[in-house]
Amino acid sequence: MAAVWRIESARLIAGLTRLVRDVGTAEELAQDALVAALEQWPRDGVPDNPGAWLMAAAKRRGIDLIRRRETYARKLSEVGEDLRHRQQDGGRDDFDAVDEDRIEDDVLRLVFTACHPVLPTEARVALTLRMIGGLRTDEIARAFLVAEPTVAQRIVRAKKALTKAQVPFEVPQGEERAERLASVLEVIYLIFNEGYSATAGDDWMRPALCEDALRLARLLQGLMPDEPEVHGLAALLEFQASRSAARTGDDGEPVLLLEQNRSRWDQLLIRRGIAALALAGKTADGPAGPYVLQAAIAACHAQARKAEDTDWGRIAALYAQLARATPSPVVELNRAVAVSMAEGPAAGLALVDALTDEPALKDYHLLPSVRGDLLAKLGRSAEARAEFVRAADLTRNEAERALLLRRAENA
Repeated sequence: MAAVWRIESARLIAGLTRLVRDVGTAEELAQDALVAALEQWPRDGVPDNPGAWLMAAAKRRGIDLIRRRETYARKLSEVGEDLRHRQQDGGRDDFDAVDEDRIEDDVLRLVFTACHPVLPTEARVALTLRMIGGLRTDEIARAFLVAEPTVAQRIVRAKKALTKAQVPFEVPQGEERAERLASVLEVIYLIFNEGYSATAGDDWMRPALCEDALRLARLLQGLMPDEPEVHGLAALLEFQASRSAARTGDDGEPVLLLEQNRSRWDQLLIRRGIAALALAGKTADGPAGPYVLQAAIAACHAQARKAEDTDWGRIAALYAQLARATPSPVVELNRAVAVSMAEGPAAGLALVDALTDEPALKDYHLLPSVRGDLLAKLGRSAEARAEFVRAADLTRNEAERALLLRRAENA
């Protein structure tokens, strides 16, 4: 049942939302249909087309709900009235039409609605995982180490905010489309990153979140095949996910990129990443966007059979291009690492030292971590130890903290 819900929930909620024009109401109807399935399927067996069964059940409950609650939203009442007339006339209703003809467009509309910029970031993430990913509230809470009532409240507030702002259930066009797409891609990337390098807690990784983000990225590829940045994000996530098995040791301790056993990298995911990056190139009609550039950097690592084979010169050049496209102190820090590998630790340290007064990096643990690494390579052990300890104090992830303290001891 859980697998069916993960597969069908986005399609079901999307189709219902287009008709009732309210995400919260659509999810209520979908959840009612799920409850009916939980009651009937164990007794009668899983139907041949679970999605169609759930849609039909949601339709019936929508009509019943309208009959019971006179104060329900006018738009839902109108939909219910129309459905009753169609049933009486024996005609095909709009729910059937949605299921057969417009479902992909509806899912894309739902994606843009859940990721609307009117919502704060944490609400967009929670709503996307709930509506598109099919996760339960408790699953989202566990994944982000947040109390379940907190996540539930975020979702409730997000639905109310969308209704209050009268967010249209549509795919944006024109200049707004690029801005809104950036919000969608950001949400998926944030979900993946939280799984790939957990910001807090005891675990270095939360693989389930990575899997959810990958599934969303692949779904978006199918819905928006002409968007190079969509393929770029998918490629980036495929490449990064390919390293997952090699990123932890036998006891769950983190293993850094240059120390990983590359025979454990997933070659299928790497091939998928290469294919997605090629699609990004084919669909592009201008300069590469930030996700395409990050995917190209990840490809350099993926295609190096040994760490010493990595083309650090190309990676440094790609980071310079990325810094021009999206100026950011974090990008500059990553460029400094690449420059240190290509030109030596002194060259990298000069770039890192230029970032030490950046307000955005004040509490960013990777700044002292990178600086400590470069200082250690230059033989400045006491300074390196101090930087690693500072980085350990800043991180909220216990596994990473332990790694940084070990590096301080060994500097």
